Amino acid sequence: MKPYDTHAAADLFARSISAFETLTGTLSGGDASRWTHAELEEHLEAAGRELLRLLLQDHLDLRARREEEQVRSGAGPVVVGPEGRVRPWRETGHARWLAGVFGLVRVTRVAHRGPGIGNVHPADAALSLPAGRHSMGLRRLAVTEAVRGSFDQAHHAVTGRCGNVLGKRRLEELVVAAAADVHAFYQARIPVPCSPEMPLVVQVDGKGVVMRPEALREATRRAAAKAASGHRGRLAPGEKPNRKRMATVACVFDTRPAPRRPHDVIHPPGGRSDDRPARRGPKAENKWCTASLVRPPEQVIADAFDQAQARDPKHLRPWIVLVDGARHQLDLIAAETDRRGITVHVLLDFVHVAEYVWAAAHAFHKPGTPEAEAWAATHLTTILAGQAARSADEMAAQAGRERLPAVRREAVAACHRYLTGHLDQLHYDTALVNGWPIATGAVEGACRHLIADRLDITGARWGLAGAEAVLRLRTLVANGDLEDYWHYHGHREHQRLYPIPHQQEYGLTV
Repeated sequence: MKPYDTHAAADLFARSISAFETLTGTLSGGDASRWTHAELEEHLEAAGRELLRLLLQDHLDLRARREEEQVRSGAGPVVVGPEGRVRPWRETGHARWLAGVFGLVRVTRVAHRGPGIGNVHPADAALSLPAGRHSMGLRRLAVTEAVRGSFDQAHHAVTGRCGNVLGKRRLEELVVAAAADVHAFYQARIPVPCSPEMPLVVQVDGKGVVMRPEALREATRRAAAKAASGHRGRLAPGEKPNRKRMATVACVFDTRPAPRRPHDVIHPPGGRSDDRPARRGPKAENKWCTASLVRPPEQVIADAFDQAQARDPKHLRPWIVLVDGARHQLDLIAAETDRRGITVHVLLDFVHVAEYVWAAAHAFHKPGTPEAEAWAATHLTTILAGQAARSADEMAAQAGRERLPAVRREAVAACHRYLTGHLDQLHYDTALVNGWPIATGAVEGACRHLIADRLDITGARWGLAGAEAVLRLRTLVANGDLEDYWHYHGHREHQRLYPIPHQQEYGLTV
């Protein structure tokens, strides 16, 4: 291999060397000896970033000189464009700007040209330069800051670290573009299998996001327009403002069996004895989340089942599906299991069941009284023991005997309808014996973390593309996959920008 020309390299790095010597001279001077540590840090942050920018610029100039020397010597390879046509002519001095984490640099390279066809720049492919001005490192920083806080905060953080290299509108566009390969990434990713003894849990929930009018679903948009035409000062009690688009969130995780008794979940009337401490419930392990505002709920549920299928392809483990009782979710889950020909154990979130039972308890007794506590605990214990139908009939019969007023009787009737309408999803006795979870805490926590903490900040009104991108990128962060995804996304971007013959015959794996 031909050795580097060290003298030529030293000349090209003269600016970097001069900047470094200037910095060391400043730090060794008398003025710097009177600076506080904060002033030293501030100076080094600015001067150090400029030094790194100059090092990058000098390196790019060195590569440009070597490429031009190769062209002048006639030793360069034959360059073929993506359409397969040769570029016989070569022209030096073609330059473009690159905005990176150290600032703005200029990339000079050789253009390979042909009659009536576009230029090809081999150096662009060698450097894997992006389609626009902004580097992949700057895009990664923009994504990291944008999924953490508002776009204004992200723009301020990027500007403070990198200088004025990125506008707010462009930052939003880069975040949207960065999420383009999330679905393909998870389609290619193979999860680590688990032992057959560990149950596999799927949880599904929904969470609304306040959107701009044009980003609402059609039915919601029409309802919002109809409500706005009335010119009313405020909404009626219980009336929805029709400003939100529902996101579907799903979680898949493994768990170790943790058998329990009903009294481990609900304190018995009169309190718990210290002789039998409550057993702890199962914990989520290897949790994976997915969420979308654009994809319909059936596709999000299918993605969750794909993840479960990848973890247990032979269906050796028990599959538990937990939902909050929404009928459309139950119908979609039933359709998905029928399509796959698999058997799952569907359970309602016990917390939702408890809310109905507590509402019924307050129909008979005043809230906060020992009588209400005992009534609710008795019925919830009965439901956990697998006798939800008996509990529903007993509370309905009690309401008839006590001749409750219509308003209070409706709370009991609502609880009765909820229990009797979901008897197939209330087999908590089987779940407790086998040590399965009976609450949707994992997916509700995901709804809070993925959506409420970022998309539901005060005053936010989202466009569909931006909200979907931030939601998908936050799922990557929550799953701990952002680092792997960024490498995958970089490879995909390179393939899109610099295709090679027969590239479509190959697939990129994770």
